[in-house]
Amino acid sequence: MASVRLRVRTDGLNRNMVEQDRWARWLLESRFGGDPKYAKEYLDKLREVRDGVLNHRLKLGDGAVLLDVGAGDGLIGFGALDRIGPTGRVIFSDVSRSLLDHCRSLAAEIAMSERCEFVEARAEDLRPIEDDTVDAVTTRSVLIYVADKASAFREFYRVLKPGGRISLFEPINRYGLDAWRFDMTPVADLAQRLRDFYRRLQPPDADPMLDFDEHGLVAHCEATGFVDIHLALHIFVRPATPQPWDRAMSIPGNPNIPSPREAMAEIFTAEEAGRYEAHLRPRMEAGHGVVREAFAFLAALKPECRAPTLSEAG
Repeated sequence: MASVRLRVRTDGLNRNMVEQDRWARWLLESRFGGDPKYAKEYLDKLREVRDGVLNHRLKLGDGAVLLDVGAGDGLIGFGALDRIGPTGRVIFSDVSRSLLDHCRSLAAEIAMSERCEFVEARAEDLRPIEDDTVDAVTTRSVLIYVADKASAFREFYRVLKPGGRISLFEPINRYGLDAWRFDMTPVADLAQRLRDFYRRLQPPDADPMLDFDEHGLVAHCEATGFVDIHLALHIFVRPATPQPWDRAMSIPGNPNIPSPREAMAEIFTAEEAGRYEAHLRPRMEAGHGVVREAFAFLAALKPECRAPTLSEAG
């Protein structure tokens, strides 16, 4: 079977989607900053994440049913079709109807509609999917948007067949949270105001993107009843790469926050914005600075016979 490759249009067609929501706008457009070359580079890197999820102890076989929760643009779901044989099926689940429509369109383009199902549901409430019906559950950067992570893990457990597995990828955004990427000393007052602005929108101790770490993921997993838990934590501290100023300023960090340009327009005067740009732009475009990031791959098994959870065992 020919390899299925994710295709994201960068010619403006996505802007015509009916009732496109913030999730679709960010995932299909704004995270690329309007730069088709950058979009391709970005997606090439994400394919490494896709392969990491699908290779992490899933043991997919012919005829398997895979549920991709928070399927988004279909990166993992379409990548799984090669691995589950001609009778295998992928269920694309997402809160965004626009993204499900996008995936449905891609499935039709590659003549895979009969092997794909599309379900509008939240990770913490997968009621449209029956108990014990899927062989694998995958996510990519989904739990960072879920406040009730314990319920999400219980739902993953519920829909899995005994002997089924989860394979999840989640950024650990708390890592390096207080570090500065660039030397901001000459504009420390402005940089701190901008940081404070974003932290009011996403408080580190309360926002789902920031209120957990790798230990919390394992704890949720074990408390739910999963066994054979394996978490691989990846931490990177590396030199920054050069970035065009205009593109970097136009990209929101996630669907729930404004872009840096929008934030600066809200909290800075014109003089302050000019001073901030005069300091940061040459450093950003020269690739000065340090990037710190962390992410985790988590895999686990639903046992053939259910054992008491930690909470049930007392």
